[in-house]
Amino acid sequence: MSRIGKIPIQVPDGVEIIPDGTTLTVKGKLGELSQDIHPDIKLQIEDGRISVLRPSDSKKHRELHGLYRALIANLVKGVSVGYVRELNLVGVGYTADAKRENILLLNLGYSHPIYMQIPDGIVVETPKPTIIIVKGINKQLVGHVAAKIRSFRVPEPYKGKGIRYSDEYVRRKAGKTIGG
Repeated sequence: MSRIGKIPIQVPDGVEIIPDGTTLTVKGKLGELSQDIHPDIKLQIEDGRISVLRPSDSKKHRELHGLYRALIANLVKGVSVGYVRELNLVGVGYTADAKRENILLLNLGYSHPIYMQIPDGIVVETPKPTIIIVKGINKQLVGHVAAKIRSFRVPEPYKGKGIRYSDEYVRRKAGKTIGG
C-alpha cells in the first residue's frame, strides 16, 4: 500500500463532502473547491473520514492512490483553515504595496515599477513595505502566485538581495578579493 494513500483523511466539523461521479466537491467556511478524480480511484466516505481506495497494485494505480489522497487532503485543509505564504523583500529600496485589492505594486531596483494582477481567490497583504503575505484556499494557486512574485527578483548569493520566502535560507558566497 502507498504510505500516504492508506492514511484516511479526517474531515473537520463544518466541512461538507459532495461526491458527484468523478468530481469531488468540498465546501467549508472559507469557500468551495472541487477536484476531478480518476475513474479507477474510489472514495469511501464514512464517520467524518475519507478513505481513498485503489482497484489493484499496478504501477499506475499505486501512483494515483497517493496523489489523489494528497489532493483531497489539500482541499479539506484549504476550505477549513486556508493556506498562507509569506515573502520578504531584502534590498535597499525594495518595497511592495497592495493598495488595491487585485493589484500588487513592486519596486525592486529596476528602472520601472512592476504591477502584478492578482488572480481571483487570492488575497495579498503588505503589513510592512518589505513583507508580502499571500493567502487563499487553493494550495496550488497560493504557491503559484508566491513563486511568480519571487521570480521578479530571485535572491542572489553574494549580497542576499531579492525576494525570498520567510522560511528560505539563502546560501552566501564569498566575493572576489583584491590583492595577492
